[in-house]
Amino acid sequence: MKLCIVTGASRGLGAALAEQLMARGDRVLGIARRHNLALAQGGQESWTADLANPQPVAERLQSWLHRQGPGAFSELVLINNAGVVTPPGPVQAVPLAQLSSALRVGLEATLLLSAAFLAATEQWGRPRKIMNISSGLGRRAMAAAAPYCAAKAGMDHLSRAMAMDEALKPNGARIVSIAPGIIDTDMQVQLRSADPAAFPDQPRFAAFKADGALETAEAVAAKLLRYLDRADYGADPVADIRDV
Repeated sequence: MKLCIVTGASRGLGAALAEQLMARGDRVLGIARRHNLALAQGGQESWTADLANPQPVAERLQSWLHRQGPGAFSELVLINNAGVVTPPGPVQAVPLAQLSSALRVGLEATLLLSAAFLAATEQWGRPRKIMNISSGLGRRAMAAAAPYCAAKAGMDHLSRAMAMDEALKPNGARIVSIAPGIIDTDMQVQLRSADPAAFPDQPRFAAFKADGALETAEAVAAKLLRYLDRADYGADPVADIRDV
């Protein structure tokens, strides 16, 4: 049985990941702004937390992991999935509090939760993996989405650097920042419903839906979990599920 921690676990891709992990018999802790009732009803852990203030959540996670101990688990997994999309437009058109929240949820929380996870489990003697859910927008900038692009680009480079640190250790964690492709989630609804005057790429996102190019969260979650289980997981710290 694996111990798996998933952020943004109450809806969309995060919910699909958490529920598929539970269905295959793993121990799951979901962290999100709202409870995942399926996890709670399945006897799993479901925390409500605001990752725009990530330090208390990371401290709680580290303390919780210290209480678990390694005995029951074959592998330890952290999936940093939570993210925030600000209203499409240039940064000066977005309230400062929303800009701060986007970077805190998308990047600072990934850093702090990863640090807490690695510190708490370093002496457990079990395989450890971190999967950071990135985006093609971390590798290719897009107008009117600067905060999201910045958070995902930072996530990619953070993953590269952490993977280098872990490679120096005898039981270092394997870390991958992976773009999941185009998923039919609330983020897609927000982008294709945006004002084209503020978001030049709005027609392209509307076409994704009209052309049937969007995958379901459940289908993408299954692909990501297959990738997580690969023997060569971590060989490339930045990946795209569409290329593997």
